[in-house]
Parts: sequence; structure tokens; C-alpha cells
Amino acid sequence: MTGCGRNDKTRFTTLINTTMTIKAIIFDVDGTLADTEDGHRKSFNKAFAESGLDWNWDVELYDKLLKVTGGKERIKYFVESFLPGFTKPADYEGFVKNLHAVKTRHYTDMLGEGHIPLRPGIRQLINEAHKAGITLAIATTTTPENVSALLEVGLGKNWADFFAANGCGDIVPRKKPAPDIYFWVLDKLGFSPADCIALEDSENGLRSSLAAGIKTFVTINHYTRNQNFAGAAGVFDDLSDLADFYRKSGLPLPKTTISV
Repeated sequence: MTGCGRNDKTRFTTLINTTMTIKAIIFDVDGTLADTEDGHRKSFNKAFAESGLDWNWDVELYDKLLKVTGGKERIKYFVESFLPGFTKPADYEGFVKNLHAVKTRHYTDMLGEGHIPLRPGIRQLINEAHKAGITLAIATTTTPENVSALLEVGLGKNWADFFAANGCGDIVPRKKPAPDIYFWVLDKLGFSPADCIALEDSENGLRSSLAAGIKTFVTINHYTRNQNFAGAAGVFDDLSDLADFYRKSGLPLPKTTISV
């Protein structure tokens, strides 16, 4: 660049890290895009009360239940592990499915009321990566209704325009820590694992993405901060310092004004 010597104080705008190789970011949802887990816990309790059950999941118990991914799977795990005397209804699968549907209604109401905002840095990351031409995708065990309710509030009614693939719910038979949902997303995107990075918040999520061969960064939360994140490329409290995340992840920084 002409006219810019070492002592020149001219300010100019440049794109950092123009040798970008990362083509896609794949996001987990619960705990990663937003601190949703306590909203889920409260919604489960509302569903139990509405369904005439005297069950209550406090924070300590829910921390244990989070070892199982998927809401319906979590209910079954609770029954099997904590309610040995519970008599299962004749249509147990239908019972669990209906209970989870009631929970989802309470949870989406909570989201629609704006009680669960996106985590620090998430909206900015999605906007800046999208503008930079990086493909975005979702890989989660939560339901499509939950994803839509969260992101419509966080990103607007056209939230789906940001994401090239939306892997969620029961779209694959095996949930995290199995890598199936990541394989599904990779297939939809047409990318190899080396083309992508993943953002997760939990040990199960990390095991899932690593098993798919994807470089993974973790943003911890109240429920996951003491979990084992061996193998993660980086662990952050949150993404409030996006510049640090860009440097460590190999993503391109947005155009920045620099003094030389």
C-alpha cells in the first residue's frame, strides 16, 4: 500500500486474516446460543403440574438429568433412575410425547415473551459471519419449535435466512453425544469436517462434534462449567470478546480501523 510508512499515522481499513479457510460455523442451541437450560427446567415443572404429576426438578436434580440429551429422553431417564415405584401408563410412549409437548408449549411461551435473550456476542457473530459469506448451520437436539421461537425473538422473523441447514429434534435417531446430527448437517452443507468449526456448551455436545471430526469451541454456562472439555480447541465464558474468539478460531475479523 503506497503512502503508508512505518511512522505514517494515516488510518486505514483492512480485512484481517484474509487467508480464511473456514467455510461454516455449526451452532448448538441450548446453552450455546442462549442460556436456555433453566427455562427448560421451569417449563418441565409447569408441564408436570399441569399434567397432575407431583414431580419437581430443582437445579441440583436437573444438573444430573442434563447428562441425557433430548427432552423426551430426559423424562424417560428420570422415570427409570429416580422413580422406581412409578407405574407406567399403558401407552407410555404417548404419555412421554404428550408431556413433552406440554412442556414445549410452556417453553415457547416463555421465549415469545422475551425472557431468554441470546448470549453475549451471539447476534453479532451471526450477523458478521453471514455478511462475510460464511455458511451457518444448526445442530441441536431441541425441537424445531424451540429453535424457531428462540431465534425469531433473537434475530427476527427471517431468522431462517441466516442458516443453510437446521438440524434439530428427532431428525436423526441417535442424539448427542452420538455424531449423527453433525453428519446430517455436513451432508446438507456439502462440506467436509475440516471446512467447519462447531460451537457447543456441554461435554455431550463436544463429544458429538469431535466424533464427527469438527474443530469445536465451547462456551460454558452454569450447568456445564465443571464438565470435561478435553479436545476442545478453546473454552470461553461467553463471546463478549469476539475479537479474541476470531483470533483463536481462525475466523476472519470484520473490517477494522488500524493505525500504522
